[in-house]
Amino acid sequence: MTILQAIVLGIVQGLTEFIPVSSTAHLIFAGRFLQMGMNAEQQTAMIAVIQLGTLVAVFAYFATDLWNIAISFLRDHMQLLSGKLEERAGESVWRRFSSETRLGWLVILGSIPIGVVGLLFRKQIEGALTKNLWLIATMMILIALLLLVAEKIGRRERTMDKLGFIDAAAVGLTQVLSLIPGASRSGSTLMGGLFAGETRETAARFSFLLSIPAIGASGLLQSYKAFGQLPEGSTAPLLVATIVAGVVGYASIWFLLRFLRTHSTMVFIIYRIVVGAAILALLASGRIAPI
Repeated sequence: MTILQAIVLGIVQGLTEFIPVSSTAHLIFAGRFLQMGMNAEQQTAMIAVIQLGTLVAVFAYFATDLWNIAISFLRDHMQLLSGKLEERAGESVWRRFSSETRLGWLVILGSIPIGVVGLLFRKQIEGALTKNLWLIATMMILIALLLLVAEKIGRRERTMDKLGFIDAAAVGLTQVLSLIPGASRSGSTLMGGLFAGETRETAARFSFLLSIPAIGASGLLQSYKAFGQLPEGSTAPLLVATIVAGVVGYASIWFLLRFLRTHSTMVFIIYRIVVGAAILALLASGRIAPI
């Protein structure tokens, strides 16, 4: 991997990790276009490590929110254990927690499904099947259609302070779909949030917060063995790609949150369908190989 290839991969990862168009699909195509010649395991390791750059972007963008969640979470549970958490007649412990503490629990609960499924099917996720363009193209179109349905029937009323267990379940379960390449973690979780009745911006914000455990676990799990799988001399380019992904990812978060305040996800839906259909056409004509 050259430095130029690393910069291109970092830009692709940063642009597509948070925008609902499937970062995996674009990274695999970028790798083919750059003629990097990596096998399935090397591609999985490379993607997981570069994703750590976008994880840093989430930490940086939501630093204040994460700090408030962490402080409130620790304070409320210490008060609960010491019996000092303020009690109100007929009010459950859950309602006595601050909104930040409840959000912290929702992120934890929403992260459990992808953690369990990811560990159970780890070998399949790292294997060649998940790099198959037939599967990727199909999932790009399928999630686009489901996102379209969510846009049509979602009430878009729930804001961050109204999130509850239904949101954790809906977004957490749909996040599992992101383990299938082409689904897009952001696309799947946005869809889940809209189905749960969240506003578009709320769905995006909750999706970003849920990305921290998901991306962090995936990246750290892969990073310890990545450098043993990747070609010699990949360390410096991989570091460059990760830094570039972080910078571009930060800008992508800023863009998407502002975009969704006044726009629907229709432009991304159309993009996914067009790209997915184009890939299927190329595969059917034999112009590109599935793997």
